[in-house]
Amino acid sequence: MVRIFLLFFTFVIHCANTTAHAETWVLPPEDIDIFGQIRTTQAGRTDTLLDIARMYDIGQTEIVLANPAVDRWMPEDGSTVILPSRHIFPMAERRGLVLNLPEMRLYYFPTPVKGEKPVVMTFPIGIGRMDWETPLGISRITEKKKDPTWTPPESIKKDRIANGEPPLPNVVPPGPDNPLGRYAMRLSIGSGSYLIHGTVKPYGVGMRVSSGCIRLYPEDIEHLFDKVPVGTQVNIVNQPIKLGWLLNQLYIELHPPLEEDEAKYSDYQQSVFDAINEFLADKRSQKNLSSNFEIDHETLKQAIREKKGIPVLISRTQA
Repeated sequence: MVRIFLLFFTFVIHCANTTAHAETWVLPPEDIDIFGQIRTTQAGRTDTLLDIARMYDIGQTEIVLANPAVDRWMPEDGSTVILPSRHIFPMAERRGLVLNLPEMRLYYFPTPVKGEKPVVMTFPIGIGRMDWETPLGISRITEKKKDPTWTPPESIKKDRIANGEPPLPNVVPPGPDNPLGRYAMRLSIGSGSYLIHGTVKPYGVGMRVSSGCIRLYPEDIEHLFDKVPVGTQVNIVNQPIKLGWLLNQLYIELHPPLEEDEAKYSDYQQSVFDAINEFLADKRSQKNLSSNFEIDHETLKQAIREKKGIPVLISRTQA
């Protein structure tokens, strides 16, 4: 039964694209917290993990964490590479755009078209580095711009000069040197100074490289741009520990916390235990708990050690 259920809800529509395989998944019911499918591919003679990541619409940090034994720059020819394309939904309303910073991933829940099944789209993102944090909270898309100009803030211009880099002009016109790429969507948070945009440095997607804005692969922002209307809700969350149900099975997905949160998660194992206890105590979890439910502690401890960013089954039923 579980296998049939999974096959139904991991149905994927591959969008035509020359680089990344943007994917659209049928949205499961509210009481199912997992979607997607783990796959594998083989590294070619000239591939890097970063090449493979972009080919399959995965971020740099994601693919490195999922493949700790594979060399980032020179994987062995024919080596198996895990594609971490199965996800637990963040604990947030499944509406509009939801961005989870520790996993550096965006989820889009478009308003369903009448007569069609609701879907979810997901894309890797680059986020603000530690000294230029991407802000948390709920905001909205206030403006969309194709071929945007960029007016560098004074803070960024001063930062570049302080780092010995060439000074920025007052305005950067559209074109191949514009760091916003070809598409940008403005957020209401931070007095409108934060954007979701493309990039001319695609290998920074899936890393903390921006000055607070959210970067997508050029092909991803192009795919997303026309689908997201002005006024769409954007919820930016910080959840390195995600838990979710698939019927009566409990899964966990673990990511390293953001650097600025390392003190909060100094005892990561205890943080995970606390998160599980809180999750199981929630009213929503009560209907999923069977009388013979228990946590597989050995599997859980391995998941904590590895933090691969892949959903792991951590429950079992007693005989």
